Order: sequence, then structure tokens, then C-alpha cells
Amino acid sequence: MSTPGPEEPDEPRGSLRPTSARALTACAVAGLVLGWGVHPLWTQLFGHPPALSWVPGLALVLVAAIMVFLAAHTWQTVQVRGERLEVHQAVNRLVLARASALAGTVVAAGYVGYAVSWLGDGSVIADRWIARSLVAAAGAAVVTIASLVLERACRTDGGSPRP
Repeated sequence: MSTPGPEEPDEPRGSLRPTSARALTACAVAGLVLGWGVHPLWTQLFGHPPALSWVPGLALVLVAAIMVFLAAHTWQTVQVRGERLEVHQAVNRLVLARASALAGTVVAAGYVGYAVSWLGDGSVIADRWIARSLVAAAGAAVVTIASLVLERACRTDGGSPRP
């Protein structure tokens, strides 16, 4: 077994960049278009608009609360107290944060698009669907924000010794 020379590092070092604004913007645009298109397409195919209950919105609020707790706990552990997470914990939280940020953006924008599709509709259910959509969109937006905070909380100094 040969020892690494001066030009060969002991271990490959890599880094991950935070979730980009470009990726979040692409997810938001896709979500808006899909959410806005659901109402007219569904109505044309089935003869009635899709029903929307409170359950998805409240489930998103619950997921948001969990993500806020996890982000705050991770921030305290890594950034404030300077402790290290186990490698598998850090990777799991980073993957969860990135996936949740992108998914939360698509879902939030989708619900906003769905709410926008009801604007100007004179039906008796329009206000109900708009309110439910906005609650779900707010829950998904908090999921996105908490996920981005969790992603930043997982960042470390790359193993450099602390003074």
C-alpha cells in the first residue's frame, strides 16, 4: 500500500452548494402553472372542479411545525454549541432539507396557482377553495423556509479546528 504523495490528498474532499435560487424558481414556476391548470382541466374532463378539503392544508402545517423544530434543534446543536452530528444524521438531514425545500416550493406555488384560478369566479365555493388553498400554500411555504434553514444548519467548517 502506497502512502499518498504531496499532490494526492488523503481523502477526496467535496462540498455541496446550498439549494440554488434557480432551482427554487423553476419549482415555483412549475407549481404555479400546474396549480393554475388543474381547475380548468379538471372541470373540462369531469364536469366539476376538484374538491379541496382542510386535511392537506393542516397536514402541511403539521409538517411545517416538524421541520421548524428539526431546523431549530440542528441549528442549536451544530451552529450554536459547535457539536458534530453523526455522519448519517447529517446526510439524512441534508437530504431531507433539500428535498423538502424543492417539494415545498412546488406545493406552495401549486396551491397559490389553484387559488388564483378561482379569482373572479362567482360560484359559492370559490371563496372556500381560495381560503383552503392559501392555508395549504402557507404551510408549504413554511416547510420550504424551515428546510432552507435546516440545510444551512447542517453546514460545517469542513473539519477545520476551532480556535
